[in-house]
This record gives sequence, structure tokens and C-alpha cells, in this order.
Amino acid sequence: GVFFVHIGLERCFAGVAWWQPGPSLLLAMRNAVATRPGEFRALIKALKKNRLELDAEGCMKRAPRGFEHVTEADLAAAIRNRHFAVRHEIDPAGIYGPALVDELVDFALRAKPLLDWGRAIEARVPVD
Repeated sequence: GVFFVHIGLERCFAGVAWWQPGPSLLLAMRNAVATRPGEFRALIKALKKNRLELDAEGCMKRAPRGFEHVTEADLAAAIRNRHFAVRHEIDPAGIYGPALVDELVDFALRAKPLLDWGRAIEARVPVD
């Protein structure tokens, strides 16, 4: 997982993400959602409490092979993700100000539940 800041012409945001994880890690993350739904739902609840939600950008239209049995809507939606990410929009007018540092630290702390969840899975998966 990474923390990143994107400063662009059309939008500015910070993110915490496993963006395009390797096949083994993505499979392990999907398996974690399917086999430990309580842990995954606790993650989602913690993110929501912190005013964040998983980004659904680029998700699959159907369940990946082997996950067709997952029918609960929230879990099925998560399993269709190709990435596990949260974002924080940044006001472009504030990118030069010192308050941006505090804003980014606050976001990173609010995103920590995703980092903890992903890193726990990542630690058990061999690198592709």
C-alpha cells in the first residue's frame, strides 16, 4: 500500500491505495473479504467513521471467477474491486499553503484502518 498526493490540472487529491496489486495479493484481498466478512465490515465501518469510503473506480461488472458464490451486496461489490483505495480531495487553492501538511497527516491517520487491513494481508502473500 502507498500514500500518494496527486496534483493535476483537473483535480488534486491524496490517496492511500493498493492500486493494481499483483495477482496473488489481489486474490488474497478478495479472499479476505469473502472469508472474513466481519473484519472487512469493521474496516468499512472505521473508514466511514473517519469520513472515507473505498473507491469503486475501475471495478469489474461481474464477480471474478471463483467468487460467484459471494452474494451479499457489500461483499460482492468489494470483491469486484481491482484496487483498494481511499481518496481525499484537495482544494487546488491550498496546495501552496502550510495547512496542507496538517490536512495530509489528518487524512493519513483517517486512512490507517485500510493500511492496517491491507498490510496484514500483504504480510502473508509472496511477492509476484
